[in-house]
Amino acid sequence: MSANLYLPLYLTIVTILTLGQYVYYKRRVYGALVVESHGKTVLSLALAVILTFFIGLRPAAYIFVDTMNYVLDYNVMEGNYFVVDYNATNYLFDNLFAWIASEQLGYSFFFLVIAAIYFCGTWFACKRLFPSDTWVAFLTFLAAFSTFSYGTNGIKAGAAATLFLIAISYRNNIVIAALMLFVTLGFHHSMIMPIAAFVATYFYKNVKVYFGVWFICLLMAAAHITFFQELFAGYSDESGASYLTSSGTSWGGKEGFRIDFVIYSSMPVLIGYWAIFKRGLRSVMYEFILSIYLLTNSVWMLCMYANFTNRIAYLSWGIYPVVLIYPFLNEKIGTRQYKILANVIILHLAFTLFMEIIYY
Repeated sequence: MSANLYLPLYLTIVTILTLGQYVYYKRRVYGALVVESHGKTVLSLALAVILTFFIGLRPAAYIFVDTMNYVLDYNVMEGNYFVVDYNATNYLFDNLFAWIASEQLGYSFFFLVIAAIYFCGTWFACKRLFPSDTWVAFLTFLAAFSTFSYGTNGIKAGAAATLFLIAISYRNNIVIAALMLFVTLGFHHSMIMPIAAFVATYFYKNVKVYFGVWFICLLMAAAHITFFQELFAGYSDESGASYLTSSGTSWGGKEGFRIDFVIYSSMPVLIGYWAIFKRGLRSVMYEFILSIYLLTNSVWMLCMYANFTNRIAYLSWGIYPVVLIYPFLNEKIGTRQYKILANVIILHLAFTLFMEIIYY
């Protein structure tokens, strides 16, 4: 299949499935929490497997951007004798890639492995976090603005974000959570920031403070204060510093105050404020996940004027779908919660379609 058809086909499938769920929720009369049928859970897993092969076996094409960089690197490294590189920037990811190339398993096999981590790993995290409604949680992930891009372009960051989400799902088993955090860091060194947020919010549980930090950072971004962006660049490696200090839009994005990204990022924040302070929701897990999001998204706002600002934003967007829908699927917050959720998931999808079809 032509590489140009991948995104349209993906968006079509996700749109049809999301619209079906929207209609189902709109027709619900009561807001009581429900347990989805076993068939829907199996269906969501089947969808994850199908997408693993669909995305993992994509053709080598420049439309997928970084995909071609990996293909070119693979062709150079194919058949080389494998020796573990203990100094690799991304220890697990880089050595996995080098081993697959040395064994001449094919770059498609590498993409298939990463796609399995991305889609099936996310399904696993959704199953743990939303055992009663895995289907909707996974569908919300698929409809997210950055999901397709990080399955075909920024695949290293996408896989790392999935591993981080799995770590969050093991919050109540700190040994497994810690192990998954180490694996996450081994896939992408930039995950040190979400990991730091995980540790901070695990020990300091005050969601009001994190709301305040987020709002202050938003004001600083609106005032075009770039002090912290330059500060972070000074403590970053060469790759990270280039993201923070270089300029220009040759990469295909936009610069300046990203009102589109602010609107997108604020949706889980507004829902969280409404659920916690207006509806009186008290949930340790939800406040934990929301606090991580607020901290990591705050860092992005401090670096909003950087080049590749979307990649910095993804450090928080990796858990965006979970934060967005958690109070609707796991907590009782009113008799109309499913009707509200229907509006949330359709707006969530609409933003993605607008950005992919019109804005870009």
